[in-house]
Amino acid sequence: MTAAPLQDPKGDARRRARAARAAAHASADPAPALALLEREIGRRCRPGGCIAGYAAIRSELDPRPALERLHERGFRICLPVVEGPARPLHFRLWEPASPLVAGAFGAMVPDTGSAAEPDLLIVPLLAFDALGFRLGYGGGYYDRTLETLRARRALTALGLAYSGQAAAAVPVEPTDQKLDAIVTETGLVLPR
Repeated sequence: MTAAPLQDPKGDARRRARAARAAAHASADPAPALALLEREIGRRCRPGGCIAGYAAIRSELDPRPALERLHERGFRICLPVVEGPARPLHFRLWEPASPLVAGAFGAMVPDTGSAAEPDLLIVPLLAFDALGFRLGYGGGYYDRTLETLRARRALTALGLAYSGQAAAAVPVEPTDQKLDAIVTETGLVLPR
């Protein structure tokens, strides 16, 4: 008798989502998503507030053009830094002219910068569903971070994605954190 193959729903979903995101990245114009992201942040946070973005890797929708414009409007910008496995992300203040260096998983991170606690997080993802759940890379960093920060105070988490990354459902575990909204090039997705 042979053993049945192990099921890996998240691994299978990640493979499909990577292909969908790469296709969307190759064909979609990110400008409408970035403009909507700026408007949505302006609606949810005042200048002087701290916005956590990320330096895009692979085919992620890159928020940096919007982050640069938000910085010009008086928002403080920070980027995530991985400090170790099974730990929440740490954030460092970043200014557009400041250098970035390679960090964990190939992500570019601020070389220097004061520690910061964001008021709003822009969250990368592989896929999202209508309930506001996201499929990430599998490290749990954003879920731990959202759980930790939300335990201290109200915090908004906006996913940034191409509309082609929408999934009927993503596999969910008890530790997965919902997003408050997902910003795409075709509009704002509010979880139902």
